[in-house]
Amino acid sequence: MNWFEAVVLGLIQGFTEFLPVSSSGHLEIAKALFGIDPEASFYFTVAVHGATVLSTIVVFWKEIISLVEGTLKFKMNEETSYVLKIIVSMIPVGITGLLLKDPVEKLFNGNMVFIGLMLLVTSALLACAHFIRKRDRNIGYIDALIIGIAQAVAVIPGISRSGATIATGLMIGNKKEEIARFSFLMVLVPVIGANLLKVFSGEVSKGTTGTFVMLIGFITAFVSGYLACRWMIGLVKRSRLIWFAIYCAVAGLLSMILG
Repeated sequence: MNWFEAVVLGLIQGFTEFLPVSSSGHLEIAKALFGIDPEASFYFTVAVHGATVLSTIVVFWKEIISLVEGTLKFKMNEETSYVLKIIVSMIPVGITGLLLKDPVEKLFNGNMVFIGLMLLVTSALLACAHFIRKRDRNIGYIDALIIGIAQAVAVIPGISRSGATIATGLMIGNKKEEIARFSFLMVLVPVIGANLLKVFSGEVSKGTTGTFVMLIGFITAFVSGYLACRWMIGLVKRSRLIWFAIYCAVAGLLSMILG
């Protein structure tokens, strides 16, 4: 992988991470088109995901500080309850990471037909969320668990994490403004944890991507992710997810044809 490919992949990751179109699916398709070895570049994918998580922290830093301060009061207040819901939402993806780590990593093999099928699944989820009658229920603990299951399923390349979690929240009746914020915050700890595990286990060094190329991709993904995160918040509030459903359907079909 050269620096130009790293820039392109970083832009793809940044702009698609917070849009309901599957960043992992788009990365695998781009790698296949560039002829990049999916296994050798797997930890590049991990690094650019870490960059978009950092951009999320920058966008939501006020909310994160408020949650931390409220939780440190060690009483059941609104902030503590919210943090507990986020913890509940992380249980499914945590179990997936512990029990299914190797099978999930093997799915990142550049199989464009499989990715295309999963993009069609994402399209169906978004379409359902668009047409279902909207309600204004606050996110409860059971809701957090259900949304967490959607996040765990979205570790499959081609299924959008933000799309799956936001669509699930809307379908079970949560407020669209609240589900967008919850969806972006609930991913912070799992992705940060995954990146730290890769670093401390020494697995990152097993990849063939150079440090400079990795850094270029990281910076590009951070900047584009910051812009996309701010855009997606307003987009969810306007509930125009149907256009992304159409996009995912077209992208999925094209991926299958090219595959």
